[in-house]
Amino acid sequence: MTGNFLAGRLRHHLSKDDLRNVEKLVSEQRSLSGGEVLVARGERVAHSAILVDGFMFRTICKDDRRFIVGVHVPGDFVDLHGFALKSLDHNLVSVGATRIGVVPHDRLTNTMRERPGLARAMWFATLLDAAIHRKWIQMLERLDAPRRIAHIYCELQTRLGLVGRAVPRALRAPFTQLDLGDMCGVSAVHANRAVSKLREIELAEIRRGTLYTRDWDALRKYAQFDPSYLYGDGPLKLGEGW
Repeated sequence: MTGNFLAGRLRHHLSKDDLRNVEKLVSEQRSLSGGEVLVARGERVAHSAILVDGFMFRTICKDDRRFIVGVHVPGDFVDLHGFALKSLDHNLVSVGATRIGVVPHDRLTNTMRERPGLARAMWFATLLDAAIHRKWIQMLERLDAPRRIAHIYCELQTRLGLVGRAVPRALRAPFTQLDLGDMCGVSAVHANRAVSKLREIELAEIRRGTLYTRDWDALRKYAQFDPSYLYGDGPLKLGEGW
């Protein structure tokens, strides 16, 4: 169930015993329907969750507006922050049907005490979330809406590739155009125009959330996408002695 945790990055540095321990952290599986809130802002939490299948959003709602401030893919600990904070300043919401593994905080506490290498890996996972958030801030500052959408899909394609779930010419996701607008800080109408622009310049077509492209390299170039911040391949790739 936890086989995608830090896959393509730190996972191969962990011992088999550590990986068995990660698997033992999960107390149960849960299935969520689309739009189900896993953790609400301010709610006290005693569990964290690892995403097994599907996508999840981090959302902030303000003045009847929703802002999507992060997307999670399989293998992510979606609310490891809650272990330290005990409540979150945002919501965690399923996107389409998802499946999670529930991890009680008392098990995490024992792991942090008894397995410093694994505790460091958990810390890395949280810092990786922060690196992605920083890139999103930069993306929103620098790029126009079509490039923002292209950048998000290129990021997700790379992240899914790291866990062995990417497909060659598409990224299948249940996102709506309202979702795309809320990810990019624009209206659904503006997001629709951005999607149309990607189709007009023949880089990609997005239908019901799924992006189809004949050339990921061209799309990455258009989006000015540099995957280094994901700590997979590239100059920030983790080496021995991490």
